[in-house]
Amino acid sequence: MPNPDSREFLSGAVERVTFHNLETGFCVVRVQVRGRRDLVALIGCAASIAPGEQVQATGRWVNDRTHGLQFKADWLRVAPPDSAEAVERYLASGLIKGIGRHYAKQLVAAFGAEVFDIIEREPDRLRDVPGVGPVRASSIAAGWREQRAIRDIMLFLHQHGVGTARAVRIFKTYGIDAVKTISENPYRLARDIRGVGFLSADRIAERLGIEKTAMMRVRAGLGYRLAQALDEGHCGLPRDVLLAESARQLGVSSEIVGQALDLELADGALAADTVDSQPCIFLAALHSAERQLAERLRQLSQGAPPWPVIDTDRARAWVEARLHLTLSERQAEAFAAAVRTKVLVITGGPGVGKTTLLRAIVAVLAAKGVRPALAAPTGRAAKRLSEATGLEARTLHRLLEVNPRTGRFRRNESNPLEAQHVVVDELSMIDVPLMWSLVRAVSPGAALLLVGDADQLPSVGPGQVLADLIGSARVPVVRLTSIFRQAASSRIIVNAHRINQGEMPDLGRSTESDFHFVEADDPDVAMRKLLQVICERIPTRYGLHPFHDVQVLCPMNRGSLGARTLNVGLQRALNPPGPDAVERFGYTFGVGDKVMQVENDYEKEVYNGDLGLVVSVDQAASEIVVSFDGRRVAYDFGELDRLVLAYATTIHKAQGSEYPAVVIPLTTQHYVMLQRNLLYTAITRGRKLVVLIGQARALAIAVKGTHTRRRWTKLREWLTEKQS
Repeated sequence: MPNPDSREFLSGAVERVTFHNLETGFCVVRVQVRGRRDLVALIGCAASIAPGEQVQATGRWVNDRTHGLQFKADWLRVAPPDSAEAVERYLASGLIKGIGRHYAKQLVAAFGAEVFDIIEREPDRLRDVPGVGPVRASSIAAGWREQRAIRDIMLFLHQHGVGTARAVRIFKTYGIDAVKTISENPYRLARDIRGVGFLSADRIAERLGIEKTAMMRVRAGLGYRLAQALDEGHCGLPRDVLLAESARQLGVSSEIVGQALDLELADGALAADTVDSQPCIFLAALHSAERQLAERLRQLSQGAPPWPVIDTDRARAWVEARLHLTLSERQAEAFAAAVRTKVLVITGGPGVGKTTLLRAIVAVLAAKGVRPALAAPTGRAAKRLSEATGLEARTLHRLLEVNPRTGRFRRNESNPLEAQHVVVDELSMIDVPLMWSLVRAVSPGAALLLVGDADQLPSVGPGQVLADLIGSARVPVVRLTSIFRQAASSRIIVNAHRINQGEMPDLGRSTESDFHFVEADDPDVAMRKLLQVICERIPTRYGLHPFHDVQVLCPMNRGSLGARTLNVGLQRALNPPGPDAVERFGYTFGVGDKVMQVENDYEKEVYNGDLGLVVSVDQAASEIVVSFDGRRVAYDFGELDRLVLAYATTIHKAQGSEYPAVVIPLTTQHYVMLQRNLLYTAITRGRKLVVLIGQARALAIAVKGTHTRRRWTKLREWLTEKQS
């Protein structure tokens, strides 16, 4: 019996195609392998495959509990059949239009194994076969050319280091022109194919003999560096920084990069501008989005709200009696501003009454018959907003009706939202492209209420929308600062505000406290204590489930106390991988694992930061199923680069979410990330319990850390200039 752990090479003839997905290339075939009596079940990925063809594959044997022993290929090459019998099976498969079982038999009888040479070089001879006229002969020749092209494309891509799954994706995108398209400009792959970045395209270009100094390479490299800048939160980069860093990354001179930049600017792919008088370069689409966002906000803020004038004193008295609450002076000011103003920003930390204020505003406007639309960036944040207001709240992607195929929104200036009052929570999470998509879909006469905590981390994506709105002083802003009495009893809230003001949190020991600090000077000790706290102390003392109720939040991904390493340890402790687990892209996924989506997938309707639970792993179908709040979503094994384990996650990824308990490792190995807003954001994710584990020195560094990296964005200037 084959060793399931060893990697082997396998070759043979395809006897039967059990399953083939034309979209993904996933296939299950039965193969006759020389020296084996029984057919081998082979699972792999191929753009095209048919009985009679020869296959070569590398992979490993897996023993599926339902389907038995199978050969799971991670590399698969398909070749034409090489015997008359195999040729007949191939032609009878229906893969080539115009040939069925009858004509397959007749063609092989007439031409034997040489039939493919006849089809390719002398297609007119096909008419010698009874029943084959000029139309059928032409159809057979065209069908064969298409199959030949597919095989040539797959061979070309394999020769240039592209795996089978991505090769199928490339073929589906470019069709039979794939070889020509890639040969002319391999850097198109980074732009057009998910999972192929600049570095992968660059390796293919090198194999094709493209010089380092080739202008197509340097131009693509500029886009690559600006794309990296987007991931760092920038909308652009200073011109001199872009030139120097691109030259270093590409290994070419700054002069060549400058020439490439001039070409990109002339083509309109990039845009030149200034930020605080410093010359900067932007991706053209993002530069346009910032400018139009500022202009649209100016337009929306003009005029009166789309409801009759409201007597705020009477409305306040009514809503306080109706909802059994009392608004503070500052809340009352914000309440009045919200019912009188078309665009308003409300900001403040935890426990200052943002939720209470929102309930009051929404209730009064609902009583006046105003049509509302409530939204937040993530599903969890939308759910909290709905619970707070008693009204339906949706994610921004659902509110704006994303098109699953294109990723674009159906709601825009031509098809605006019907709502008269649009309320958006967790504004700090929203980047420039999403904010522009939102405001362009708001009807010109509607009002817009934006709510967020300006002291939290800015968005993961480009820009700092909330900070720029507040900093511009061109949009009305109400800041809530007073902590309410009931919130003041929580050390989580009190310590969050202390940290935000640059003061050390209260670390006094108390069994009744909801905030704890566990000293651990050594990373190994910190890891042991973290596992003990999660698996033993929290469940025993607080009755919280270590899997469902506790979330570990890390300052960074890397390091012995980073999210990647902690995920391995926590998975081993809470849900050890079983026999059906699948290993892909550096992670092992099994039934019961907590996972997170790391990019927007509009077709699956799953978005960056969504948390799910693996509910099944099907090795035979190469598929896992993940439940996201009860909605089941299937992933092919080749798509698992969209998921990561989520027992531990970075603080950035936790924005907009709350958990019953959060555990935060904090040591000086996280030095570069020890910033006040990062720690503040992490602590405010905990609803019932926060536990810091690490070094007091690291905590002090984070509390003092106000030197956050500047984000290069022009939105604040656009907002100021447009009204100057």
